[in-house]
Amino acid sequence: MTGQSEAGTTTRLRGEALVQEVKELLHEGNVRRLVIKDEKGRAVMEVPVTAGVAAAVVAPVVTAVAAIAALASEWSVDVERHGTPRA
Repeated sequence: MTGQSEAGTTTRLRGEALVQEVKELLHEGNVRRLVIKDEKGRAVMEVPVTAGVAAAVVAPVVTAVAAIAALASEWSVDVERHGTPRA
């Protein structure tokens, strides 16, 4: 499920789909920040993303996201993109 907000987009995912989505977003290049929230809306991880993120930085983030995704729960990913007004 994907929704639009003033801060960008929000996607609700589970398990491996969460990991794949974060990998794709990190490689896009126009993402400013990712916020991963639990099903109650509490932020459990915030990742500031800069253009040209090196693989050395991406790997630990993806590993942490995979650990979170292993928990049997639904997560949401809020994506703030460059050029999107901040709330």
